[in-house]
Amino acid sequence: MAMSFQAKQAMVAEVSDVATRAHSAVLAEYRGLTAGQMDALRVNARQGGAYLKVIKNNLAKLALKGTDYECMSDAFVGPVILGFSLEDPGSAARVVSEFRKSNDALKVTAISFNGQLLPGEQLDRLAKLPTRDEALAQLMRAMKAPIEKLTRTTREPVAKLSRTVAAVRDEKQAA
Repeated sequence: MAMSFQAKQAMVAEVSDVATRAHSAVLAEYRGLTAGQMDALRVNARQGGAYLKVIKNNLAKLALKGTDYECMSDAFVGPVILGFSLEDPGSAARVVSEFRKSNDALKVTAISFNGQLLPGEQLDRLAKLPTRDEALAQLMRAMKAPIEKLTRTTREPVAKLSRTVAAVRDEKQAA
């Protein structure tokens, strides 16, 4: 069933809006996937903080024009699904990577991160980026380590003195 001009405009506007807010994008060819598998992928994407859209290639090129993901225009070949990471840079890559483990038919053709086009083989590298919470935890550990070391260092002379006094006391009691 053909889409009306207004529906196409709305789809282009929606994808363009999401692209301006996204941290990264993943483009994958879905040829060979069943409707049930596509539904499962969409559910995983919603739960994983990613936005997935099956869109015609020409409409996708129009939607990405003027965004950081315009570099992906040449990669739109065949039936593709476009995924954007909304929560953190690796969310769409994690969703697609997890889905690919059980479905070989999904083939990643291109990735865009910080306005750079990356080959599909780089998917796992992007998927391994920490989530926002993980990154904050790593930052807090890095900030907390020097303080803990300073605390241990300043506490040690007092502890050493008390051990020395206790050893002298024990020696005098033994004599």
